Amino acid sequence: MASAGLGVRRRVVRQGDVDLAVFEQGDSSSPTVVLVHGYPDTHAMWDGVAEALAENYHVVRYDTRGAGESTAPKGLRAYRLPELGEDLFAVADVVSPAEPVHVVAHDWGSIQAWEAITDSRSAARFASFTTISGPCLDHVGHWMRRRMTAPTPRNLRQALGQLAHSWYVYLFHIPVLPPLLWRTVLGPRWGALLRAVEGVPRLPGHPAPTIGADAANGVNLYRANMFPRLTNPRVRATDVPVQVVLPARDRYVTAGLADDLERWVGAGGLWRRTVHAGHWAPASHPRAIATMVEEFVEHTGGAPMTRGLQRGRSGSPDVGFANRLVVVTGAARGIGRATAEAFAARGAEVVIADIDGDAAKAAAADIGAGAYAYQVDVADEAAVREFAEDVAAEHGVPDVVVNNAGVAVAGPFLGTSEADWQRVIDINLLGVVHGCREFGAQMAERGEGGHIVNLSSAAAYAVSRSLPAYSATKAAVLALSEALRAEFAAHGIGVTAVCPGIVATDITGSTRFAGVDEVEQQRLRRKATRAYARRGYGPERVAAEIVRAVERDTAVVPVTPEAKVGRVLARLSPGLMRKFARIDIVR
Repeated sequence: MASAGLGVRRRVVRQGDVDLAVFEQGDSSSPTVVLVHGYPDTHAMWDGVAEALAENYHVVRYDTRGAGESTAPKGLRAYRLPELGEDLFAVADVVSPAEPVHVVAHDWGSIQAWEAITDSRSAARFASFTTISGPCLDHVGHWMRRRMTAPTPRNLRQALGQLAHSWYVYLFHIPVLPPLLWRTVLGPRWGALLRAVEGVPRLPGHPAPTIGADAANGVNLYRANMFPRLTNPRVRATDVPVQVVLPARDRYVTAGLADDLERWVGAGGLWRRTVHAGHWAPASHPRAIATMVEEFVEHTGGAPMTRGLQRGRSGSPDVGFANRLVVVTGAARGIGRATAEAFAARGAEVVIADIDGDAAKAAAADIGAGAYAYQVDVADEAAVREFAEDVAAEHGVPDVVVNNAGVAVAGPFLGTSEADWQRVIDINLLGVVHGCREFGAQMAERGEGGHIVNLSSAAAYAVSRSLPAYSATKAAVLALSEALRAEFAAHGIGVTAVCPGIVATDITGSTRFAGVDEVEQQRLRRKATRAYARRGYGPERVAAEIVRAVERDTAVVPVTPEAKVGRVLARLSPGLMRKFARIDIVR
């Protein structure tokens, strides 16, 4: 049954001797998007995607023959691809007789949709095709032949890899047993298996109460089509625009199957995009899939390509950080500004965020087009949330976020006041927490990965009696980054902690020296500034390391020579580092 509360309207479409249960929602005068489910699902698998798309589109789903509320024909011939392709044509003709429809399909829904998309009538009925984890079987047949007739190590690795991932296909050709297992053992446990193995949440109506019978009927899809099409592939091309969505953790369909699609997709164009999800991405990551579909539908309707589409377009080289958005906090000067400039030089659009709004505007103006200034206090949780929402609304979800904003507090522990501690924690630690939370959530929901860089310090592991508050917060940032790297890996989001040593920036001019009067405060600032300047290690060198770390997805990056030496000594000789910590480096 269709999920309640989605405003779903039901109708039946007759195709040959099969009744197809069709479910519609959204404004029927809007562009029509037809969602085709795979095996062993029903239309309910699309509930989350459909709900998101129905705000702007006429969304249509149907239970494919033999599944859910549609009737099950008898015999293998009724499950052959030509019949399945005609089902899609029949639904499209009824739900949108005057305008072509946009097709989005998953798994076996994609396999049967390819049959219609590569039909000579496709240009008149289909405006675009988004395929997820379901190749054209004829294309696979040609793909396999090419790899076996040109057995390079890469070709053999791809072919053998896909054969291994398709283990279940062979089992489905065993007589009697697969349908019996589905009806008695697998069907009642399928929802629990999806949760345990694929991370798919239990959704109302999915798996359907009819899962045992649906899956048993669906075995005919494999028996009627797999070996005939793979051993005797036809030539199947299309001029319909095609977007291929590749789940990064797909256990059944390898990304290599999409390698040869330029042979088969013509004038409409081809796009490949990755979603960091498992095989059942539409159910586990509905918002990410809905966004990709909406971007593609809008583009085929005349809208400019989003950054994601620009990166995924076949034939467009993905060079440097072109078509990427980078957010840098504390970016008006110092390491932050140098980092923004470095990413911009590699083709990125950059968001210059700083507590000093005028300085941020000046930095953005100097960088030029594609640089956007924002004023934000990273210590203010609500302000960072609003900032992240504004960036996403105006420019899109960022691909890289550099949490650079920070302050320094120096002086003995007993001379460091509660106010000093609160300030350094609010900015150095909680400012990073706020940035990671708000932008990390955006990246995770988008599903296309990303990277977060957190500015720690060599003081995180090469501690000093003169920097207790600063070292404590920077050590916390390092630990936080390691923890987030482990958690965010499932979303394809890399996390890097960058640990500079002595770098000539103007942070010394704003350092708070605890326990001294204002005259001594200014003297110590001047002294520190001269010392850092003599060191001669500029922020642009740190920026270069940050860019390199994002490219290589490096976990921890000690930057300066002393930071690298300190990292090694902290591991090999912690006792020696404790002795160095007794030196008062301030006075």
